[in-house]
Amino acid sequence: MNKKLKITIKLIAAIIILFVFIGTIVFLYTKSRKKPIVYQTKQPIVTDIIKKTVATGSVVPRKEITIKPRISGIIEKIYVEPGDLIEKDGLIAKIKIIPDMIKLNNAESRFKKSKINLNDAKKTYIRQKGLFDKKIISESKFLEYELLYHTAREEYESAEKNLQLIRDGMTQKSNQNTNTLIRSTINGTILEVPVKEGISVIETNTFNAGTTIAVVADMKDMIFNGKVDESEVGKIKLGMDLILSIGAIEDEIFDAKLEYISPKGIVENSTTKFEIRAKLKLNKKYFLRAGFSANADIVLDRKNKVLALNESLLQFEGEKIFVEIEANPNHYEKRYIETGLSDGINIEIKSGLTENEKIKVWNSVVK
Repeated sequence: MNKKLKITIKLIAAIIILFVFIGTIVFLYTKSRKKPIVYQTKQPIVTDIIKKTVATGSVVPRKEITIKPRISGIIEKIYVEPGDLIEKDGLIAKIKIIPDMIKLNNAESRFKKSKINLNDAKKTYIRQKGLFDKKIISESKFLEYELLYHTAREEYESAEKNLQLIRDGMTQKSNQNTNTLIRSTINGTILEVPVKEGISVIETNTFNAGTTIAVVADMKDMIFNGKVDESEVGKIKLGMDLILSIGAIEDEIFDAKLEYISPKGIVENSTTKFEIRAKLKLNKKYFLRAGFSANADIVLDRKNKVLALNESLLQFEGEKIFVEIEANPNHYEKRYIETGLSDGINIEIKSGLTENEKIKVWNSVVK
């Protein structure tokens, strides 16, 4: 009995040792086998491909008018403030004239002389009319005195108006004068009123730019005014579409159409840039303020709803372009493809791929 037990124990021990040995062999073999490399995959997408270049600038009114006086004086009254809507010929300010003393003295002297001459001519006219009524003088002689009287009266009235204009800036008959009442020349919005009541202003003329009373702009006609680098200006042309992003209005884009490219460059920080302007399509939901900074994507070319692939998935063999398609799990096959328009991130796939195929991300291993 003891002998049989010993044999059984030995047999069990041998079996255990055999299993341990086989398990070790299997473990070492399994461990020594190289694990298959699993790559991430991506599929083509249907999207819009837009090739574009960037311009920086701002949104400004197309028509922005600086209102300046035609006479010098002191601002007596201001009737508007920035943000007000104003119609053409709407009143902006009133100027009180400070007359030139030499001109004023000459005007007063002329007025006094004309008054004396008028009184003298009137007396002569009345006297000669009495003689004419009595048939003492001829009609032709009387008409000479009548003409002198009317001429003296015209000179008196002219001298009086001239004195009133120099002294007051207006005549009593008209009670207004466009020189002293500053009016808007367009329909628009008051953007700026850089003067205050009581400030002296200078007239605009050949020798002087004059004092700005107000700046008026038509805010219904806005443009993008920007600049592009000389390396890009050769790629753009009139009529191209612009996609505008305005810094003050987040998550919203505006459409514009390129309508001007400057023929002359401007050097800024050792770089030559060219001015461009584009007509902006307004969105009624937003009020665009003059001077908003903006970035514009100028659309050089565009393909809508085309099959596209991320450019990072492409591989090159000389001038040929290929990708690796997942034929079976963890098994990839080379596929040559034909590409088209690129926006720098995605590229159009003209042939060689379908939308449902999986493409190996060759530099991205699944851990």
